[in-house]
Amino acid sequence: MQRLKSHPWIKLAYPWIIWTIAASFFFYKYLIQVSPSVMTGDLMQAFHVNGAGLGNLSAFYFYAYLVMQIPVGIMLDRYSPRLLTTAAILLCSVSTFIFSQTSVLWLACLSRAFMGVGAAFAAVSCFKLAAVWFPPKRFALISGMFMTAAMLGAVGGQMPLSILVEQFGWRAALQMIALLGIMLAFIYYAILRDKPTANTQAPSSHEAIFPLLLRIIKNRQAWALSLYSGLAFAPVSVFGGLWGVPFLVEAYSLSRNDAALAVSCIFIGFAAGAPFWGWFSDALGRRKPVLFVGTFTALISLLIVIYMPNQRLSMLCSWLFIFGFSASGFFTSFAIIRELFPVFLAATVLGIMNTFNSVFEALFEPLVGVCLDWMWDGRLTHGMHQFSLHGYHVALFLLPLSLVGSLLSLVMIQETYCQEAPSK
Repeated sequence: MQRLKSHPWIKLAYPWIIWTIAASFFFYKYLIQVSPSVMTGDLMQAFHVNGAGLGNLSAFYFYAYLVMQIPVGIMLDRYSPRLLTTAAILLCSVSTFIFSQTSVLWLACLSRAFMGVGAAFAAVSCFKLAAVWFPPKRFALISGMFMTAAMLGAVGGQMPLSILVEQFGWRAALQMIALLGIMLAFIYYAILRDKPTANTQAPSSHEAIFPLLLRIIKNRQAWALSLYSGLAFAPVSVFGGLWGVPFLVEAYSLSRNDAALAVSCIFIGFAAGAPFWGWFSDALGRRKPVLFVGTFTALISLLIVIYMPNQRLSMLCSWLFIFGFSASGFFTSFAIIRELFPVFLAATVLGIMNTFNSVFEALFEPLVGVCLDWMWDGRLTHGMHQFSLHGYHVALFLLPLSLVGSLLSLVMIQETYCQEAPSK
């Protein structure tokens, strides 16, 4: 830190160095999160599970992720983000390696859950670093740029990972991902430093935790924003992270690689949209119009993809890009909730909000699988369940329904006009 003080150019550049390293963890988090989407058949065969079982296996990540969000926020507000996040990256990596090695379902579920525990630090630590190292007026843009990195990780978990799985098998592909994470952990520990917290006004007493949590819990806007966020983001995660590839294979008669390419357009669109909506909202001086326009457009585009399958691959990719680009507008809700509370509560309140995202992800992934099993016509290919197009149409109706719910929840949200709450 002394070097930062003696070299002004390093002081200016260092927040962006931190951003790059933290964004790499966000990238990695999404890479492992969506990885099951390109190995659904392999996982069903390896662990002898049906659609609901696969959804539940994948959702163990979200079960642990959502449980950890509030504790992670509290820890990152009070202890060293550097040490905590380094340990979290290592946990993700080791758990991914164990998952790649096991043939036992309970151990696969457990390792998937530990991936979720480690990944729980990714988003909240990035938002915390954005709040601490960058000006408040840039929070929406900087955090949107973090989401760009995250979505590029999701892109990497589609076609590139699909090619790796096809060439080397799903186990070897996950082993490569585990090694990548171990390297990232060492880089994170070696370069990132914690910023002195003298000006963050954080209370030092551990006894202050519960009054601060109560302050957040009593805020109706925090609840409304969390509900909106969870409902608005779940379709992106569920369709892009698990069920989109097999649906496109069935509905559009695509190969797995082409389906993964199409699904990756969701995340490419999201990566492009997140910083754009953050910038546009800051320039507009308002948040709610961005939430409405983005979510409504995402709803229309997703309905077209699911229920109008007679399209060329290029047109399908375009609609999925629009879906991802529009859906990324939901991220402006994180700027709203950041503006409602002072900076020393940034990680805690964002962790609480992110919990809702995980709740709906953990709920919808297996629920779609249950619906598919219920509609299953008994068709098998190489011992694996093959679901009908009608079954997908019924099961995936949950996703546009979720977006409708998020639009209705906007009625309860008040505009902040990009104004930060006073620290008190």
